[in-house]
Order: sequence, then C-alpha cells, then structure tokens
Amino acid sequence: MPAVGIPPAPPRRAPRRTLTRTLTGMLVTALAAALITFVPAARAEAAPALLSQGKPVTASSQEHYGTPATAAVDGDNGTRWSSAASDPQWIRVDLGRSAALSQVELRWEAAYAKAYRIEISQNGTDWSTVHSTTAGAGGTETVDVSGTARYVRVYGTARATPYGYSLWEFKVYGTTGDHPGPTLPGGGDLGPNVHVFDPSTPGIQAKLDQVFKEQESAQFGSGRHAFLFKPGTYNNLNAQIGFYTQILGLGLNPDDTTINGDITVDAGWFNGNATQNFWRGAENLAVNPVNGTNRWAVSQASSFRRMHVKGGLNLAPNGYGWASGGYIADSRIDGQVGNYSQQQWYTRDSSIGGWSNSVWNQVFSGVQGAPATSFPEPRYTTLETTPISREKPFLYLDGNEYKVFAPAKRTNARGTTWGSGTPQGESIPLSKFYVVKPGATAATINAAVDQGLHLLFTPGVYHVDRTIDIDRAGTIVLGLGLATIIPDNGVTAMKVADVDGVRLAGFLIDAGPVNSPTLLEIGPAGASADHAANPTTVQDVYIRIGGAGPGKATTSMVVNSHDTIIDHTWVWRADHGEGVGWETNRADYGVRVNGDDVLATGLFVEHFNKYDVEWYGERGRTIFYQNEKAYDAPNQAAIQNGSTKGYAAYRVDDSVDTHEAWGLGSYCNYNVDPSIRQDHGFKTPVKPGVKFHSLLVVSLGGMGHYHHVINDTGASTEPGGTSTVPSTVVSFP
Repeated sequence: MPAVGIPPAPPRRAPRRTLTRTLTGMLVTALAAALITFVPAARAEAAPALLSQGKPVTASSQEHYGTPATAAVDGDNGTRWSSAASDPQWIRVDLGRSAALSQVELRWEAAYAKAYRIEISQNGTDWSTVHSTTAGAGGTETVDVSGTARYVRVYGTARATPYGYSLWEFKVYGTTGDHPGPTLPGGGDLGPNVHVFDPSTPGIQAKLDQVFKEQESAQFGSGRHAFLFKPGTYNNLNAQIGFYTQILGLGLNPDDTTINGDITVDAGWFNGNATQNFWRGAENLAVNPVNGTNRWAVSQASSFRRMHVKGGLNLAPNGYGWASGGYIADSRIDGQVGNYSQQQWYTRDSSIGGWSNSVWNQVFSGVQGAPATSFPEPRYTTLETTPISREKPFLYLDGNEYKVFAPAKRTNARGTTWGSGTPQGESIPLSKFYVVKPGATAATINAAVDQGLHLLFTPGVYHVDRTIDIDRAGTIVLGLGLATIIPDNGVTAMKVADVDGVRLAGFLIDAGPVNSPTLLEIGPAGASADHAANPTTVQDVYIRIGGAGPGKATTSMVVNSHDTIIDHTWVWRADHGEGVGWETNRADYGVRVNGDDVLATGLFVEHFNKYDVEWYGERGRTIFYQNEKAYDAPNQAAIQNGSTKGYAAYRVDDSVDTHEAWGLGSYCNYNVDPSIRQDHGFKTPVKPGVKFHSLLVVSLGGMGHYHHVINDTGASTEPGGTSTVPSTVVSFP
C-alpha cells in the first residue's frame, strides 16, 4: 500500500486372499510341530504390529455425528464409522510414516461391503490396489497384503445392504523398521531470536527498545524476532513493535499475562504514514494502556489475535495520517475502537465496546458490540456470526513445559473462544514438534514430517531447494517472528496433501528470483476428499513477490482441497522496494480457488499482473476482501483482457453456480499511466446462487479509473476525479 488514499482525518503385485487368522494359526502350529526337528534356527525379525490404532483417519462421508471415522481406529469394538448410503465410499488411515504392510483386518457391522478394494499410497494421492473382491462376506475379514506405504484405504464400490458402509474396526498391521537416517529430535530450545521474559527478568524494556531500533524501518531486512512473555504481570512497559516482530503471551488465556503499559505500533519512521506498517503481530496478551487507549496503527499482514485490551484501541498513527487495513480476531476490547483514518479493516469473533468511523470498508463477523450493517454510509458490513472458524494454534507454557494449543473448530461463532471455562481444543507438547532453525534444509524438514513431527519455525529466513511437503493429516506448521521461506531454483515453497486438518500459521513465503509455478498449494490438482469435519486452515500466512529483491511466481496460492479456511492472508506483488517492475517481479495470478466449500475470512490480495483472485470452486464464501490493482502497468495494452479493459480484482468463473461474498473493495492507482481504465473491479456470472454484498471501487487520486463496480453495474469513478470517493454497490445481482 502506498502513501496515497484519503486525506488525513480524525505398477503392482497381485493381491491374494488369506485364510482366517484362526485357521492359519492352526496350520502353522501343526506344521511347526511336524517339522521342528528339521528347521534350523532363524534370525529373529520384528513381528507385525498394529499400526493404525489412534492414527489420523478420514472418510468420504459420515452417516451422522455419532459415527465418525475416528471410531474405526479407536480400538473400541462398540464404536463404529458409517458412511452415507451411496456408492462409492472410502475410509483412509494415515500411519504417520512409511511401513511394510502385512495384514488388514476389517470388522464389519451388519452394513458391510459386497465389493471393495484395499489400496495403499505413499503420498495420499497416488493409490495402488493390494486386494480386491466382489464377494465380501461381512463379519470379520482378515486379508494378507504386501507393500510399503504410509496410507491405507478401504474403498467400497458396492454395498451389501441399502445402508451405508459400517466398520466397527479397521486395523492395519505391519512393521515400520528402522527410520531412514537418524531420528530427528522433537522440542529443544527456540534459538537466539526468541526472547523469553518473566516478570523478574531484568532489562525487558531495554531489550524491547533495542530490537525496535533494529526493526522499526527494516521493511525488507532479514531480522526476525519473537517476544514471549511468561504468565504474570509486567509493569511500566512500552513494547514498540517493528517489522518482522511478534509479541505474545505464554498463558493458556490472554489474561494470564498482563502488561500494564502499551503495545505500540506508530508511523514515526514514515512521517506519520502507516500504510507500510506490514508484517508484525500481537497475540494472547492482556494490555492495560497507560493513557486508557492502546495505539495499533498497522496495515496489511499485521494480526491482532486473542488480545484483551483493558481500554480503547486506536488504529490510526499519531496525527491521524493514512493507514490501510488490518485484522482483529478472538479479541476483547473493553473500550471503543477508534478507526479514524483506517481505510479498511476486518474484525472477527471478538467483543468490542464500540467502533468509530468507517472510511471505505469496515467488516465484522461474529463480533459482539459491532455496529449494524449500514453500507454504503457509514460503510459498515456486519454478519451476526462467522460461518466456520478455528483459531490459530499458539505456543504456551504448561508449568515449565512448552506446548502448542490447537483450538477446536466452531460453527456460527460469535465472540471470543476464551473468557469462561477451559478453552476447547488440543494441547500438543513441544516434544512432538521439530523446532526448525535457520540452516535447516528442506530435506531435513520433510524427514521430520515423515517421522510424524509437527513443525515450529523459529524466527529466521529459510532457503529451500525443494518443496516442503506436508502430507500427514493434522500436521501443524507454526512460525514465530514472521519466519520466512524462500524457494530456490523455481520450486514451489510448500505443498499440502489432500488430507484432513493441516494447520499453516504465522509465516511468510518470499518468491525467489527464478519463477515458481506456484508458491503455496493446498491439495493437489483434482483433490476430492471431504474435509468438512476437519478442514485445513491457512492463518497469518503471507506471500510476497519482490520488494526484498527480484521474485517471480506464476500463481502465488492455489487451493485445491475442499473446505479449506483461509483466515487472514496478504498475497502481495510488491509495488515498492527492490526488484520491482512490470516484468521484474512478474506474477500473473494471486489466489486461485479450485476446491469446493472454501471460506476466506480476511483476504488481502494486491497488484498482480492479471487476476488477483479467481474462484472456480462451488459454494465459496469470502468475508472481507481488499485489493489494489497493479500500479505499474505501463499502458492500457498491458492489461487488456481480450475485449475487456483490465483484469478483475476478483473473478468468479462462469461455471460456478453458488458463491457469496461480503465487504469487497478494489482500488486503482495507475501511477505510470493514469489514463488506464478498468471496465470493472469484480466479475461474476449472473445466477440465483451467486450473491455479492457491500462492494466498492476507488480511484486513488484519479490515477486511473473504473467504469463499473461489478460486471456492468455500479457508477464510474471518473466523475469523482481525484477525490477518492468510492463507487458502491450494496448488493448484486
């Protein structure tokens, strides 16, 4: 975001069917007795073990809430998984690491499979059949299998009854053998750029000041820092938060750690202009501001999560200069939020004492105390609840032991997850995380995931020469201090398999100088699994192309998996810094959504050479979208899209039948050629199931203009000249 805007204002082995284990055992015993004197002693080998019990499991469907997929691997013969009453259906278990498989036991309920396959895979995407039958007998079926795999799937193709498929237990046996290479340790220290304090630590203010001095204006520097405050009370502190700096409390609840003082972001380094206060965050703290109001004057990629402000919150810089948007979630602000000159903002699942001023685009979902919808004036868009949310994982201390808390999913959420009772979710000890430190290679990181560890990236910059593959269900990838991943040689920085419940949070992907086809992929092309019960979440994950140096990527983020939640991201093709130019940091597409039922809450995507957001999946939803078109387009021809002038900031494909979005804004600032015209900011098919609410477009100082807001609807910005008055559409169609 630039210093412009509004004026300052207040191939496979054939399977074979086995005898039952009982009969096999009898034959083996008899044979052994007959031959015992003739058989030489054999070398001892590891016996096959039950590998599946308690492991992550997913299924194509679930009959009702009492028959989850997890019931088939819980070791309890009284609980079961059952599917919808249709063909085909499947259940899949992730063993956590590759294993030599020997046997699969299926204990069917009365609703069993007449025809099914047992399939195996190393990556959860490419499957080989190790057993197939069209004469399933039900009851308990024990099948010998042979192969090496991490994932095992029962794929039913014909039911024996009118009901769905139903398994009391799904058991996989085999041996894992020795782990290839040395076993990586879990846990450990957090490295030199994580600064841990308790109330008795001397020199806290001096350390805060030292890091702020280094980071205040280091917009494209390599410094990365995290301040961790142990539970307790801290007096007379002013924690000024600069670039790539994160401050967080280590309690299970924000009120466990109180700062009597301030957590401040201002814009003195940029002459009172806060539009470039990016890449920082505050989490899981209570703050009691000295003068009653805490100042948090930020713009994109700056999160305020799980915070308790015992007073007011001022979102503008000192002097009320320009500010350009941010994000609050799972927070309580006892006093009023002073929006003042903030052009756009999104607040989710929180509680506030009030809100002032609207500027261009202020959006709320699930916020107690939020103003009612009044768009276009004041420009408030408010949803009573957030359809689906799951808060970001966070590090905390349980006694003296570090753990990561992974909050539970909520539906139709309103207000914070904390404040009364025990937080809902899962605590995972740090010993189950590979603590990634600068110098770690992608090969080592992938080995840690294959070993069954989660990932905790400590503050630093990480070059990877191959893709980081997150292919295990339930894996957490959590960054501290805006840990930054740079892909070398044109690789994709990170790919997530089509598995349940992966959580990506708190890191930055910075494109390398060799063009990457993609930077982040959620699910492979053609992903088809249903993840409604346990979606993948992408939270405070930012993507940057250029700025810190030349960078290129064809498409920054691709979402193929169904049900993914994108909860606060800034995907940015740089408009300033180093390595910036129409072709120098070429990046045609920002975010492309192919999966169905994807929800975006807090979507910031800016400056791409072509489409910023393209949506192909069904039943997609976006709550808050902020966009700027690429400033540096050299002329009208450079952005000509067939017969259309310009590429839409947000396009829903003509094939889509159902889509809904609330609170969207697109701004243009064609400062190389102000004569450029955009036909519209938004493009969508006109269908009953496609709905948009509270849209606007803005010409920043008359540097280029929009003819319409969405399709051919909405007034041109040209009559406004240089006034930066938005053109609005309340609803479409």
